[in-house]
Amino acid sequence: MRALVATRIDADHPLDVLELTTDWPAPEPRPGWAVIRVAATSVNPHDLWSMRGVGTDPALFPIVLGCDVVGWDAGGEPVIVHPVFGDPDRGGGDETLDPERTLLSELCDGALAEQVIVPERSVLPLPPWLGMREAACLPVAWTTAYRMLFTRARARPGQTVLVQGAGGGVATAAISLARAAGLYVYVTSRSSQKRSKALDLGAHEAIEPGARLPEQVDLVVDTVGEATWEHSLRVLRPGGQLLTSGATTGGAPSADLQRVFYRQLSIIGVTGSTRSEMIHLLRFLQATGVRPVIDSVFPLGSARDAFARSLEADLFGKVVVDVALPSDGAP
Repeated sequence: MRALVATRIDADHPLDVLELTTDWPAPEPRPGWAVIRVAATSVNPHDLWSMRGVGTDPALFPIVLGCDVVGWDAGGEPVIVHPVFGDPDRGGGDETLDPERTLLSELCDGALAEQVIVPERSVLPLPPWLGMREAACLPVAWTTAYRMLFTRARARPGQTVLVQGAGGGVATAAISLARAAGLYVYVTSRSSQKRSKALDLGAHEAIEPGARLPEQVDLVVDTVGEATWEHSLRVLRPGGQLLTSGATTGGAPSADLQRVFYRQLSIIGVTGSTRSEMIHLLRFLQATGVRPVIDSVFPLGSARDAFARSLEADLFGKVVVDVALPSDGAP
């Protein structure tokens, strides 16, 4: 079958490890697992970190990456796949807390291929009101944003939130979800164009990174890391919550412990989501009409270009890769 294969680790030139092949072995059926014919996937920073060797076993390469799956089951029914593979019982009812949990493409082949095999528990029906390219944006980025806001922070209408670094998948999801849930949304970006797009998406106010806000906020969503960490702590009101699920500019900022304990701030880490949260996200989208922002669409044969696009400074939204859909650029 066709697949985009990461052949090895290269910390400095990760895109150089990608090769398109037409003879990658198709997954073998096994009990408790389902073979899915992939329609589309989307690009995530996790894929790039894997190619760079961060948290990745070199012995697993070559491997097919890609964490997001939308496609068809063996009966031809449209499905979407929850990408966190774990046992809720080992995680106290939360599979993301299972010490043995893994993400699709970490230990087995991922979505950048014509077929993928996943646990049957992870397969959910694709709602008829949701397009496949839109659905391909949800499994990692949008469920993470949902978990950050509504499970971990327990966000409520009327609260204030700052989303650092408008443009990426989690950030655009957080803007859309927070606005739809009745929060007052601030957002930062170095780019005036991206600030304008964030306002169109639903942010109430868009400012430059590090700029003073009109008020201190209840919540901060930060996937940027070192470059924004000091600002994120500084803008929180006493008792505020800083939610982090990424560190694209580095993962070792100053802790600023005096500010944290004196102002009683909470720093909350988020990795992945539960199957239940994915179901609730889908219900949220149906009820509100909110849909993912798609930056661009590439065919599988040009998937390396999709990764390159995800690294460009003007990225806004998710980069989708069509596997079995016609690449006409429509969502």
